[in-house]
Amino acid sequence: MTTLPLSIEAIYQARVRLRGIAEHTPLMHNYHLSEQYSCQLQLKREDLQVVRSYKIRGAYNKMASLTPQQLQQGVVCASAGNHAQGFALACQKLGTKGKVYMPSVTPKQKVKKVKLFGKEWVETVLLGDTFDDAYQEALADAKANGKAFIHPFDDLHTIEGQGTVGLEILEDSKSAIDYVFCAVGGGGLISGLGSYFRQLSPHTKIIGVEPKGAPAMYKSLKAGHPVTLSTIDSFVDGAAVRRVGDTTFEIAQHVIDDMVLVPEGKVCSTILQLYNEEGIVVEPAGALTIAALDYYQAQIKGKNVVCLVGGGNNDITRTEEIKERSLLYEGLKHYFIIRFPQRSGALRDFLNDVLGPNDDITHFEYTKKHNRDSGPALVGIQVPHHDDYERLMERMQEQHIDYQTLNDSRMLFELLV
Repeated sequence: MTTLPLSIEAIYQARVRLRGIAEHTPLMHNYHLSEQYSCQLQLKREDLQVVRSYKIRGAYNKMASLTPQQLQQGVVCASAGNHAQGFALACQKLGTKGKVYMPSVTPKQKVKKVKLFGKEWVETVLLGDTFDDAYQEALADAKANGKAFIHPFDDLHTIEGQGTVGLEILEDSKSAIDYVFCAVGGGGLISGLGSYFRQLSPHTKIIGVEPKGAPAMYKSLKAGHPVTLSTIDSFVDGAAVRRVGDTTFEIAQHVIDDMVLVPEGKVCSTILQLYNEEGIVVEPAGALTIAALDYYQAQIKGKNVVCLVGGGNNDITRTEEIKERSLLYEGLKHYFIIRFPQRSGALRDFLNDVLGPNDDITHFEYTKKHNRDSGPALVGIQVPHHDDYERLMERMQEQHIDYQTLNDSRMLFELLV
């Protein structure tokens, strides 16, 4: 058996440090998901932490391990949002000055929460488009000013703190656990949780879940070394990094049994499902594990399964984007460039002869140009069922509509929609 750098004793020590700071969150059986996937499914509700994510565990454990002199000097971190909130609360609890670097695209709700938890102890700086941009600036600040850098994932003390999630799951579960699904960003959570399980429940399959647009751990494990992605989709902001940590990768090689990539649109559908059916508010990264269950439906049938709900910091202003991404992924919303004849009644004919009785035009942009026979319009059409799209396309062909689809043309889609 491989010797892991993370001991059970270190994780227990982290649990002691976190008493009165991090909640022992519930492990809750979910009736509907258990029925849907024919398994016994439990949710580890880290979205119920005081900072609404597990990140308080690692941030506080790391900072509590610093010397009084280091705390007096001040601390720095980089974060896509959740680590910053844990860091901010830790700064307030320990009475040390902190500075947080966050990507400029961080949801406003997360930025506001950092200020709420940190109060006068924390300063926030927004810059760059990704976590990695903020990370480089934070490192430079820490080095220039002799401050301790509180890494969101690539530090043993941080990983030990996250490992207490695994400790609580095994303490609370009434039966042996067959599968644990864990979201992966930089790898701190799955490294800590996985280390604990490998030593106390080695038969449990540890499944890492990443967004399809940011498969840093997936590609790194395939390559056998940490890989830096050239571009990422930052929508699942809590799990979107260009590069996993060196320490987390080293541990991950020994604790992860499989990696699953989930499209961002499917994550959005899961967010809406959890809200509408379970009354659970999750952020994109918090929905990853449940979104991954469809890819493991056969394997988990009849098994005891735990999905870690890592965070619930979802900005309400993102709701429309979440709905849009979900509809596009489910094949219920489609965008076209349609060249309408510039004659009276052309649009009416389209509505009568092409649009189905339950189809809905949700977007329409058109400017009439008198010196041309036809003019292009940008049209968004929502259909009630996936199969209705095929019938819509058949009617477009029958009526000889001149059109171009946009859903599969990423560059044109992003330019026009």
